[in-house]
Amino acid sequence: MTTAPTWDDLLTTALLGTDRRTLPVDPADLAGREAPAALLDAAAVAAVRRRAGLRPGPAGPRPEPAPAETRPALPPAAAHRLTLLLADRPGGGGGRRGSTPDLTELLPQWLASANTHGYAAPPHMVPALLDAARARTDLRPAALEFAGARALWLARLNPDWRFAQRSASGGTSALPDAEDDEGIRRLWREGLFAERVALLTALRARTPSAARELLAETWAQERAEDRLMFLDSLRAGLTADDEPFLEQSLGDRSRNVRATAAELLSTLPGSALAARMARRAATCVALDHTGSAAAIVVEAPAACDPGMERDGVTARPPAGRGERSWWLGQLVEAAPLDTWPDRLGGRTPEQIVALPVTDDWQGELHAAWCRAAVRQRDARWARALLGAPSAPEAGGPGAVSLADRAKLLAALEADERAAWVAGFIAGHGLSEAFQLLGVCALPWTAPLGRAVVDALDIAREAGSYPWSFSGVMGLAERCLDPAETARLDSLLAVPDEREDASPGAGGYWAEAFQRLATTLRLRAAMVRELTPGGGA
Repeated sequence: MTTAPTWDDLLTTALLGTDRRTLPVDPADLAGREAPAALLDAAAVAAVRRRAGLRPGPAGPRPEPAPAETRPALPPAAAHRLTLLLADRPGGGGGRRGSTPDLTELLPQWLASANTHGYAAPPHMVPALLDAARARTDLRPAALEFAGARALWLARLNPDWRFAQRSASGGTSALPDAEDDEGIRRLWREGLFAERVALLTALRARTPSAARELLAETWAQERAEDRLMFLDSLRAGLTADDEPFLEQSLGDRSRNVRATAAELLSTLPGSALAARMARRAATCVALDHTGSAAAIVVEAPAACDPGMERDGVTARPPAGRGERSWWLGQLVEAAPLDTWPDRLGGRTPEQIVALPVTDDWQGELHAAWCRAAVRQRDARWARALLGAPSAPEAGGPGAVSLADRAKLLAALEADERAAWVAGFIAGHGLSEAFQLLGVCALPWTAPLGRAVVDALDIAREAGSYPWSFSGVMGLAERCLDPAETARLDSLLAVPDEREDASPGAGGYWAEAFQRLATTLRLRAAMVRELTPGGGA
């Protein structure tokens, strides 16, 4: 009796080919069959034999029970709404999509509101939440917060959801207690990179000095890319106490680490680096009294010395930039903005920005001041550089682009920011307002909401090409206060089309306004359903 071939014998023969390796079976068993067919038959028999003869292994340990949920249950109406939001799928997109709201765009707001109320996710909906968060990274923080500890429990059982363990590592629930010094140090030494970042961030929030000391202990052994990420975590709660560590990091072997340390130090007006930059910048910018009126004269640096490089100035400019203007911009950007009133005759930021600048240096100087105002979050200089929202200049007195204006707006309080954008829309319309609207807090304030709706109505009445406003319409659906719904009633009918209007524009505008109104009513319903007692 011939011994049956082993599975490894059959596999090796299949890989090499029956023409190169003799089939490991009794020739009498071939019964006139070709070797390849006989190999497949033998493999089938071996597979059945292996499965039939498999002995059950020992039972594995049962999973630990899911953590008990202590948060209040979601109201029934809100739970039903979440089912609908999770079941919706993104549509095909495009400028014209009918009057049906896009539910996928409402899910982030729903989750944010549910988390504000502190509700717990229904257990049977946690898998759908994890699937949604897996598909959309923008949903992950809010979805994982809402799903809670059960999401992490499930993620350990399904590799498709392992992202939850990485993403949720920023949650303090997975971190050692503040009093557990040994646990903190063990996690810092042995944890994954995401866990170490989460630990550093959490420590930074509750005990800044402890986070800095922990980072200093292993700083020399960390990789350059890790040092950069760890250093960036010091932005939150940055104080003068961090200056010695950052000053030491100016000598780091990584250029990116040095640049980040210099940037952080420049946001501390009282730091030694800020003072050094102020002295350097002041030697380059002064008042010129030789003319009939005061003006600013600029003398850009003639060289980039080692001290400047250590303080974060990049010596080599990008393509198309002159060296001296490149160095000047970096010095002015890093200098405290309080340097300039004293340097320029006690003038206010508005008066300084209004001064003429000789020899075509105005664009470079104002652009650097814009970057400094953003970096230092200086509202006085941001207002001065923004100028009046109705100003005809495309970039304002200091900003060189709408992108710069959007960054400057971030330095203002939310209400002032919204008022400025509303004034800009009233004076310039919506064609250039998309970037500016994106930095406004939601829901939009009443003046900003009215300005947007009025501008859309004006565009419709003018017969403007309607699809060019689809982006603003999408923003309005997410950001317009639902209280503005009543103002849309007069815009829902299909208007008579002008002869010079785009074909079909009237129907599009009516559909778009109908979708906007329907979405706002839906958002209002979502708020009621999530309010305790409001969805009953």
